[in-house]
Amino acid sequence: MRTVRATSSTATAGIDADRFRALLGHHPAGVVIVTATVSGTPVGLTATSFTSVSLAPPLVAFYVADTSATWLRMRNASVFGVHLLSRDQADLAARFATKGINRFAPPTSWRPGAENVPVLDDTAIHLVCRRHDTRLIGDHWLVVGEVAHGYELSDPRPPLLYHRGAYGGFLPGA
Repeated sequence: MRTVRATSSTATAGIDADRFRALLGHHPAGVVIVTATVSGTPVGLTATSFTSVSLAPPLVAFYVADTSATWLRMRNASVFGVHLLSRDQADLAARFATKGINRFAPPTSWRPGAENVPVLDDTAIHLVCRRHDTRLIGDHWLVVGEVAHGYELSDPRPPLLYHRGAYGGFLPGA
C-alpha cells in the first residue's frame, strides 16, 4: 500500500468551486458506500466518485474529501468494502452521508464479511478491496483498491444514481 501527498500545486485562474460543482452536477454518478473496520469499529461513507480502473489486476477507485472526518478515521485501513447501491437505497446513501450519527446502528443492517470488512445487507454488489494506492489530488484523496472478493445479489436491482443534488433510479431501456 502506497500513500503519496502532493508537495505543491499551481493555482490557476478559472472557474470557482461552486460553479464547477453545479456544472458537474449534470453528470449522473453511481452511488456507493465504502466501509472498513478501524480499531474494531465499523466506519463508512457515501461516495459518488467510484470507478473501475483496471482488469489486470482488478482495480477500482473512489475519491474522498481531504476534510472528511470519516476519511481521517478510515485512511489507515488496509482493506475496505465497496457497496453498489440499488435505486431503492437512497435512505441508506443519505444515512452514510450524514455527519455525527452512528451509521451502523439500526435501521442499518450489516454483518462482518470477508477480511472483517463490514458488509451492508441487500446492496446490489459488494467488493472487498485491499488498498493498492492512495494519493492526494487537489482537495480530495484518490483511493485505489485491488478487488480481492466480489459478491452480488441473486436478483440485483437497478442502480441508485446521484444527479443534480438528488438521488434517483435508472430504468434500463427507458
